[in-house]
This record gives sequence, C-alpha cells and structure tokens, in this order.
Amino acid sequence: MAKKLPKTDIVLAGVGWTGGIIAAELTKKGYKVVGLERGKERKTEDYLMVHDELRYQQRNEMMQDLSKETLTVRHDRSKRALPYRQHGSFLIGDGVGGSGEHWNGLTYRFFPYDFEIYSKTVERYGKDKIPADMPLQDWGITYNELVPYFEKFEAMAGISGETNPHPEVPEVKYPTVPLKETPSMKMFKEASKSLGYHPYIAPAATLSESYTNPDGISRAACQYCGFCERFGCEYGAKASPVVTVLPVAKETGNFEVRTHCVVRKVLHTNGKATGVLYVDTRTGEEYIQEADVVVVSAYALNNIRILLNSQLGSPYNPESGTGVIGKNYAYQMTSAASTGFFKEKEFNLYAGTGSLAGVIDDFNGDNFDHTDLNFIHGGNIALGHYGKRPISNNSVPKGTPTWGKEFKDESIYWANRSLSVGSQGSVMPNKENYIDLDPTYKDQFGDPLLRMTFNYKENERNQQKYIRDITTKILEEMGADIINSPGDQGDWDTTKYQTTHNTGGVIMGADPKTSALNNYLQMWDCENVFVPGASAFPHNSGMNPTGTVGALAYRAAEGIEKYLKTGGSLV
Repeated sequence: MAKKLPKTDIVLAGVGWTGGIIAAELTKKGYKVVGLERGKERKTEDYLMVHDELRYQQRNEMMQDLSKETLTVRHDRSKRALPYRQHGSFLIGDGVGGSGEHWNGLTYRFFPYDFEIYSKTVERYGKDKIPADMPLQDWGITYNELVPYFEKFEAMAGISGETNPHPEVPEVKYPTVPLKETPSMKMFKEASKSLGYHPYIAPAATLSESYTNPDGISRAACQYCGFCERFGCEYGAKASPVVTVLPVAKETGNFEVRTHCVVRKVLHTNGKATGVLYVDTRTGEEYIQEADVVVVSAYALNNIRILLNSQLGSPYNPESGTGVIGKNYAYQMTSAASTGFFKEKEFNLYAGTGSLAGVIDDFNGDNFDHTDLNFIHGGNIALGHYGKRPISNNSVPKGTPTWGKEFKDESIYWANRSLSVGSQGSVMPNKENYIDLDPTYKDQFGDPLLRMTFNYKENERNQQKYIRDITTKILEEMGADIINSPGDQGDWDTTKYQTTHNTGGVIMGADPKTSALNNYLQMWDCENVFVPGASAFPHNSGMNPTGTVGALAYRAAEGIEKYLKTGGSLV
C-alpha cells in the first residue's frame, strides 16, 4: 500500500522549465512546493570537462532510459504500433532541469497569427482554406495578452537578440545584445537582403555578455565552444532551469525536490485532485503526495500519459473527433534544408553555440500571401553556426560514396567548406494525428505506454516543397559551387533525429468541448490541476517552442496563485 505523505500547497510532476518557473514564482510568495523528478539531480559542476560527443550526442547520456519507459509509434490507425526502442526522431530529457538542460537555446515568440490562427486564416482567406481534416483552433489567448509573460521569461533567461525587421512581426527589445555575427552568417544576411528578405540574428538563451537577471542570478557570457544541444553548459552561459529558476526556489526554503520519483497518476475525486501517486525507483516504494494544487509539468508527451493513465479529462476519439486528451498532436518540419559547398572558402565551423544563427521569417506564419498556395503557415529559414562536431558532421556532395577512402577524403576536404540553410517548419493539426494509450505494451509498473499515431499530411508536404526552393535560392545567392537540395518529404522517419519539438495533446482554448485547458493552463474538468508545457499548443509554429512555453508557464504561475486565493475556474 502506498504511504501517504503530509499535504503540501503545490506538487509538481516534473522539474524542468515549466516546473522550475512555477516553483520559483510560488515559493517567493511563501507557498510550499514539492517537485517530483523522474531522473537524477543535476548541477553545473556535472558538466565540467564533458565535451564528449560519443557519450552525450551518440549515446544520449542526458535522455530518458527507453528500456524502462518509452512509447509506441505508427503512421496511421491501420498499422500496429511498435515500441520506440532507440532515441531517433526526438530526444526526451531526464533529470532535474529536463530538456531545458540539453536544449540549444533558440528562444522565439510565436506570432500574433499563431494564437488566433483559425480566426485570422478565415478572415483573410475564408473557411475553405482550412481542410476538413484539420481541426484548427484559436488558443483562447492573444499575443498582446502574452507579451508581459514573454518579457518575464526573456528577462529571467537574459535572452540575447535583435529586433526582427520584418514589418509583420512585432518589435521586441531583448535584455542583452545579439550574439556575434560570423562570416557565414554575414553571407546569409547579405544574400537574403539582396533577395528582398529581412534577416536578423536569432534570439538566444546563450548570453552574449555577462548578465544579472531580476532575481539576482548572475551568469557569464558564452564561450562559443559548440557543445550545446544534448549537452549541459559548464559555464552557465546557456539559460537552463538549474542555473536560473531552481536556485531561486531553493533559496526560499519552501521548495523540496525529490529525485528518482516517477509520477504514475493524479489522484482525483468529484472534479478535484487530491494529490499524486508516485514511485521512488531506487526502492520501488509507492507514495501519495497530497496537495492543494497539482501541476503536471513533465515533458509534453509525459504530460499526456499521466493524464490518460489518471483517467483525467476525456480521451480523444479520432472516429468521432470528440474528446480532448491526446488531440492535436503535432511535430515540426526540418526536411527543407539545403547544403552548399564552397570550393574557395573555409569557415571555422567547429566553433559556435546552439542558438547562433541568421534567420528570416518572410515565409513563416502568415507573413506572406497564401492565397494561391496549397498550404497554410510556413517556417523560419536559418543558417546556424552551432558548432560542427566531428562524429555527427560529414557533409559531402551528392554522389560521394558513403564509405571508404574517397568518403574520408571528401569529408575532410568539405568539413569547413559546407554550409546548410534549413527551416523549422510548422505542423498543423490533423484528425488522424493523435496520442492515446497502447492496448498491448506496458511499462515497468504495469501502466500502458503512450501510442503515437502521426505522419506528415499534405499541408506539410506542400510547405516543404515551397520552403526547399527558398533555401536553395539563398545558397545560390551566397555563391555556393555545389548545392545538395532535399527531395520531397516522405513519411515521418522515427529513426532519424529531426527535432524534440513535440506539441499538443493537452491543448488550451476557449471551449471545454474542444480543449483541455483554459488560458491559465487550468484544466476545465479538474479545477486544481494545471498542465503547462508544449502539450498545451493547439498546433506547432515555424520556430522553436521554448519561448512560448516559458511565457505560458509564467501565466500558469499567476493562475495558480489566483486559484489558491479564490478557488474555482479562472475563466
């Protein structure tokens, strides 16, 4: 029998960006918060002298152990789902700080169009622009309402950046100046300008200069070592929960983190949660942590699973289109990248940082006319200078053998002579892309695994063809001697890494019939449960999601405080 523990004000199921932000904000107000983290404790010292590409990039040291818990995947309902046994398409972080420890640090704001995407699409193009199988919906909140929360996240993290010059994009003033402009980024910007586009340096959570945030947390500037994605930052220059919000929460004395604790279920009765059931994986013992408020703040996919296994909220039914938990799962498009090879130029590609890039948004959101196009939305286009590590980067022109002496010679020759212009493409919801519980496979505790049903639809395939032509055109303008352009988008490939930008499944909105959460990330069906994270997104935009995740987490923290004072639904 599970051991019942003394009640607390707030319990967190996950201690990453969203849990850390909520912990910091509420403990400063005097509330007691218990954070339950499935992985181990992490601190900056853990990352000292660990520029080990084999250990961290190839063997995924910082990721969830898929032998103990994974999910099953399939392309459509006619197929049998099989377990995702090796990290491939996306990487789920593990340990205190979660994916916020191993991320790259690109920190955009979703556009005003994104938050009112249904209304604005219909207003400009009419209802017929939206396919019948695309359950597009507004978010229940506007960009202008979220601006104060974006600013709060950016000030906490010390985002380095410059204003996006595109006339359709709102002006943003960041706390610190942009990162350095490399020669390759300068070439990208000059080529983009000559084509009539609006390039700028990407907003980054890696500091361009020393910075002290409003909570008094001081961090040093980035060293451009190139070990960001899949690595922790030994300098603390990359904003992460471990070096920003978690020290603030711990300093109050009101925050307790329990590591190696896996939350299995939210316990609830009569429309209210009483706490969570969790397992300490070191001992196998089960505990019940009671709380006035339960915050499901794990990774997006794990948020969905906790709610489904808790029988909390109505599961989505693809046959009828009813239900909300598991609905509108989305991913991201990364297959429009073109690579250019420059015979007479060399670049120091080993140096960089995970968020060092030149970017354009001319073909993102609704910043361009879609009247005669067979898709909606789009994606940002960027040339990144992220730091090319030797095992993972062997760019060679098409037609080069993939092994042997010629491959080795070509790999060495082109190692610092190739540049890629890629895209983060949006993914719109589809009635057939969803998450539910697998009827066959279970985890180590006997709970069903998640089952992911997902594939790229016509909207995304058409978008990829359009964006691919733009990335190729930019490289031509940059003077590339050889260009590798990608083919058409095929079926989603689970084995090849693309991005860890999984969204949807516990979506927000204005209507309880079509959404799980209101605009404070409070569940319609259970008033003292809040579910922050990218799982709240009704669709995925053409850029990295963390800036929007962070803004919504600050909004949720405000809502939790309101709820603790007044109770009831906040909307």
